[in-house]
Amino acid sequence: MLGRGREERGDGIDFYYATKQHALKMTDFLQCTVPCRSKTSQRLISHDIHSNTFNYKSTYSLEIVPICKDNVVCLPPRLAQSLGNMGQVCVCVRVTSAIHLIDPRTLQIAEVDGSTYWRYPFNSLCSPRQLEEFIVMDTEIIRDLHLGAGAGFRSNKHTLADVWVQKTSELDTSQQYHCRTFLGHLLNIGDLVLGFDFANSNVNDDYLNKMNPNHVPDVVLIKKSYDRSKRARRRNWKLKEMERDREGLDVVDERQYTDFLEDLEEDEALRKNINIFRDTSRPPVESDTDDEGAPCISLMEMLEDMTLADATGGEGADMMTD
Repeated sequence: MLGRGREERGDGIDFYYATKQHALKMTDFLQCTVPCRSKTSQRLISHDIHSNTFNYKSTYSLEIVPICKDNVVCLPPRLAQSLGNMGQVCVCVRVTSAIHLIDPRTLQIAEVDGSTYWRYPFNSLCSPRQLEEFIVMDTEIIRDLHLGAGAGFRSNKHTLADVWVQKTSELDTSQQYHCRTFLGHLLNIGDLVLGFDFANSNVNDDYLNKMNPNHVPDVVLIKKSYDRSKRARRRNWKLKEMERDREGLDVVDERQYTDFLEDLEEDEALRKNINIFRDTSRPPVESDTDDEGAPCISLMEMLEDMTLADATGGEGADMMTD
């Protein structure tokens, strides 16, 4: 470990540290933040026979669960049963030290930690690029839903609803889809929403292929869609990043970063442990939402970006050189 830096790869990121203790701190941080499993190895670099000292290069490999926020998953039957007989087709609403799942047909919620995931692994059924845009044609809130015996907890942050939607790419047709969603508190007639079209997709998943076709929904709605350009213009905050090599980054990388910024705006719990700084180059936002209801971060949650002039009172920088 001769230096400290970061190198991005297609299948992950390599970090380099000057000391073993710094690498251990990073490993402990990741294990406390996301579900993962680790492997450790070391290789002998040099050996001084006179002082009997050894120089090793240590490598820590962490495999993070391949499930992200807004992914649609199909749970193994035994895992779904152990989580309170929830449906196999679920949506990942958050990833912390565990995978937070919600059943879009019943509002049942469950958490899957790393050890449970590696015993009953499952994959995402779609990528963000496979989500399609739908327009809400009609919606009906479901007030009373009785679950069977042994059912788990239900979310009190979401509302169950029956929704009829139509693809924005098929507005010239009469094709509509009915689905049950956990976004009833957000969706109104005419709203745009992103979802995964099971009815017209060819998904290769062992657990999904063995399900009763009557239990597989035609469409699973994931999140309400807002005008991305308007959100970018109103974003009056920023994050501080580590220096990284911009060579090799493409449009997909930038889109993923923009998705992360939007996730921070939509999820208060996600940004709780992230330092968000006010961008003085942007005009202030007076309200927490814009005209279309797109969420944004309030000024009270932002930190002031400190500079040397701020810390020394403007002219104090000259004093520090004396």
